[in-house]
Amino acid sequence: MYPENLGEQFSIDETSLSHGELYTILTNKSAKGKKGAIVAIVAGTKAEAVISVLKRIPERARKKVTEVTLDMAGNMELICKRCFPQATRVTDRFHVQKLATEALQEMRIK
Repeated sequence: MYPENLGEQFSIDETSLSHGELYTILTNKSAKGKKGAIVAIVAGTKAEAVISVLKRIPERARKKVTEVTLDMAGNMELICKRCFPQATRVTDRFHVQKLATEALQEMRIK
């Protein structure tokens, strides 16, 4: 964990790195994928596990986060409510695009 990397714009995403193992990646969006981007990598995607990691960051630092980008999973919403209640939640555009494309494809096939 790198709490010093926490910035005003924060992102939470789930990924499968190898052998189907799921991880939750917590990043500072302002770093744009460069040095200082990773805040933490948590094994698994359970909200309570991610919340316990984020709660190690002092509350005053977490209160500085103004925006959290996340996918539409319910666990992500719970993480935001518990750790960044004051932050604006933004749905990741790639997940919205994927849903729209899948819906269009389904309509096209019918």
